[in-house]
Amino acid sequence: MIHNTTPRALYIHIPFCTNKCHYCDFTSYVLRGQPVDQYLDALEEEMKHTVRQLPPEEIDTVFVGGGTPTVLTPPQMERFLRSVREHFPLAEGVEFSMEANPGTTDKDKLAAMRDGGVNRISFGVQSFDNGLLERIGRIHNVDDVYRSIENARAVGFRNLSIDLMFGLPDQTLEQLSDSVERAMALDLPHYSLYSLKVEENTLFHKLYERNELPLPPEEEEFNMFLLLMEKLKRGGYRHYEISNFAKEGHESRHNCTYWRNEPYYGLGAGAHGYAHGWRHVNVKGVQPYIDKAIAGLPYLERHQVSEAEAMEDFMMVGLRLLDGVRCVRFKEQFPEASLEEKFGPVLSKLIGDGLLEQFVDGDHTGYRLTERGVLLGNEVFGAFLEA
Repeated sequence: MIHNTTPRALYIHIPFCTNKCHYCDFTSYVLRGQPVDQYLDALEEEMKHTVRQLPPEEIDTVFVGGGTPTVLTPPQMERFLRSVREHFPLAEGVEFSMEANPGTTDKDKLAAMRDGGVNRISFGVQSFDNGLLERIGRIHNVDDVYRSIENARAVGFRNLSIDLMFGLPDQTLEQLSDSVERAMALDLPHYSLYSLKVEENTLFHKLYERNELPLPPEEEEFNMFLLLMEKLKRGGYRHYEISNFAKEGHESRHNCTYWRNEPYYGLGAGAHGYAHGWRHVNVKGVQPYIDKAIAGLPYLERHQVSEAEAMEDFMMVGLRLLDGVRCVRFKEQFPEASLEEKFGPVLSKLIGDGLLEQFVDGDHTGYRLTERGVLLGNEVFGAFLEA
């Protein structure tokens, strides 16, 4: 049996960007000349089709990602956010997040976001070094970061997050340390820290193939991760997921939906969704999406998740959370099996290797990464795929 509750989380994709970053393989397209208003029309049609097929209960979390959702003009933003509220009943304490590029957030735009219900912003800062920002293809500079945070606070936003990247071309430990200290000086409630992954269909991949991408050595990248963990923990932030740190109570509730393998609506070009044991991905191109969403649900593909796949997913994403996975949650999603029955040998091996530990919390037991396991997470997750 697979999780068949109605989703209480909603992801919406806005695929437009001012430019394409050199490392980005997300579904995103340069804004100039794009039919943005027609895209918003199509998105509203997809909302109508979606709620007809799977009527929502209350929505606890909304996440608007991209692309760069904040390239929408204030009138487009108002219209978009109004359509979300019209089609999806938002819970009283909803967490409503939107990704933002520091170069695209003036006070008018931020006011439209706040008035439309957004209450959490995730800024894609990546670095506080202007040279590195230029090298990775970002359009903003460090001054834009400070101005955007100041503007967001001025219009009433308090729940703010910054994304930083490490392992960038020619990045040094000193540069990363400086970026983290500058980010922490802003005293935000949440930070996400990601290592660079060289993905296919990106400029960085082409350079990598030609041996023209000067990445830090593996040992240096490892030391960067250690540095990040040390600084954030010392600053009073809880390391609650491999790449995420938060002050108590400010963890990303929406992303925790993914990490707990719970269902979510996914709307927009290239968006993924998971509901009632089915996963889908939408068509990617802007015009193909518009054409398909007007006619019906714009799926590129849809498949039923087998119980074995769902169990693997439960372990691989759940163990990203440093609280780990609980046997009782596994039983809720898979009443016919226990965690130990399904994965006993893998759990024993990973515990023996010092990568996992069993814990007891009141009447409940579970498994979580050890300190060493946090550093070797991919090895842990891969073990469940092999099982």
